[in-house]
Amino acid sequence: MEKIISKNPSAVAEGFAAWLAERIVPGKAFHLALSGGSTPKILFAHLAEHYQNKISWADLHLWWGDERCVPPDHADSNYRMTKELLIDHVGIPSENVHRVIGEADPTEEAQRYGAEIDRIIPQKVGLAAFDLIMLGMGSDGHTASIFPHQMELLESKETCVVATHPESGQIRVSLSGPVINNADAVAFLVTGTSKTEKVEAIFSGSEESKIYPAAHIAPRGELFWFLDEAASA
Repeated sequence: MEKIISKNPSAVAEGFAAWLAERIVPGKAFHLALSGGSTPKILFAHLAEHYQNKISWADLHLWWGDERCVPPDHADSNYRMTKELLIDHVGIPSENVHRVIGEADPTEEAQRYGAEIDRIIPQKVGLAAFDLIMLGMGSDGHTASIFPHQMELLESKETCVVATHPESGQIRVSLSGPVINNADAVAFLVTGTSKTEKVEAIFSGSEESKIYPAAHIAPRGELFWFLDEAASA
């Protein structure tokens, strides 16, 4: 596990953007699963402004690590946020944008999206192997849309699963734990003081951390934590 600490969320986004650009090799497909959240908003805007001609966008395939089950124009849609801040401003071919159909039946869509992932993304050890999965972490220790009350999703045999937000009841489609842990690389982007205690528990390997889904992300490939000073304090 490698930790990269930057001063604030903007610096985290800038550092991650430069790191990401180096990993995308022109002429080779790169499968990236995105996350939602405040830091990705900063990241996507930064990429659109500063990396239009520095990344081989035609080789990049965008997927979503999780999505709210809402239409693509809904304010809660991770796809909408990404489209408005990034996709509309760079040269990503439309066929390379693989959105979760949030307006569809959640169970059917989890199966459909999982089948699309399995069909397109190369497999390693019998599972789809993303080149990179971006993750955030909630103040409750959840990641993607795997929450502490649904720890079984960390071991699901399905590529995608249906998850429920514990407070709002909102239904979501998420990558399962085994698929996340089969990625060539996983990168957490975590910022803010609300995450400090969880970060400390996870890094120390405390008994408390076992109830946090984020603590169970231990990919077959590389693991990176991009943190700001507040989260890493």
